[in-house]
Amino acid sequence: MITIKEVAELANVSQSTVSRALNGHKSVKEKNRVKVFDAIEKLGYQPNAFAQALASNKSHSIGMLVGTFDGPYFGPLMHHVEKVVRQKNYHLIITSGHENYDEEQESIHFLNAKKIDGLVLTSDMMSDADILQIVEKTPATMLMNRYIPEISDQCICMDNEWGGYIATEYLIKNGHTRIGCVTGQLSKIDSRERLQGYRNALEKYGIEYDQNLVVEGRFDHDGNDKAVRRLMDRDSGITGIFCLNDSIALAAYGVCHDRGMTVGEDISIVGFDNHTYSQYMTPSLTTIHFPLEDMACEAARGVLNMLEGKPLANINTRLFPTLMERGSVKTLETAPVTPA
Repeated sequence: MITIKEVAELANVSQSTVSRALNGHKSVKEKNRVKVFDAIEKLGYQPNAFAQALASNKSHSIGMLVGTFDGPYFGPLMHHVEKVVRQKNYHLIITSGHENYDEEQESIHFLNAKKIDGLVLTSDMMSDADILQIVEKTPATMLMNRYIPEISDQCICMDNEWGGYIATEYLIKNGHTRIGCVTGQLSKIDSRERLQGYRNALEKYGIEYDQNLVVEGRFDHDGNDKAVRRLMDRDSGITGIFCLNDSIALAAYGVCHDRGMTVGEDISIVGFDNHTYSQYMTPSLTTIHFPLEDMACEAARGVLNMLEGKPLANINTRLFPTLMERGSVKTLETAPVTPA
């Protein structure tokens, strides 16, 4: 293994000069800098990344905390964040909190031990105060899919409430008034916001909110078939179901098939997220497009801007979902419902 001592000997400079040259110190004379890097090229020397981080106080790495490595949500987020930061010669270090408070805290400690320069953060478990403490320690932090007023310009948020509204309104405009709703975990803010959008649409069109038509499911696949069955057993008059993500909608398709019901004919379903598989379901799923790529790229650019001393004014911190109309909603031949 080539050492810094060997580089210094070949370049005929001191070891401290090699170290300063590697870390970009302006005090190194240009002729010595050239000698150092010529020697490095000849020897094939690879500087120790951790030693460089200690010397320069920069690791050229960015940390990312996600809720889980499973499922179709976090994968694209990680992919697009990594793609953006690599363009600026940063490496992404990713860890998961497994949707557990203690593990999220442990993950943050792990990333800090790696001397990360910046952080892309998602968290449902930590409090606002916890996150503000993290930002105090690592100022170049961007928070995804959550809003904290004190760091508003560092929060990339999607308007989940609007997404819930337009999903429910679409069912209403197609003649549906008995609309069930299967949520994600109500401990998650995006689930609560999407549910509020559902309620807002019902209120707008003068349809009374019925808590019996709302069942809590999960954003993963665990137990959503049971949640859909509970909902359908409660009220046989339901003609439409708003599923708060596409995984729940997939479970709803399965339950309907088991009960001899045809989606898009006997019952209408709207999902949320527009995962890739949603367009290949039969019938293709009407769903709300969640701009995952935009969220990831804006968060990554925000961290890079802060590290480069640039303003965040050009970062789009508020993203809006859109409706993807496909084949899973039937238009009922009923009197049109108008806003109250």
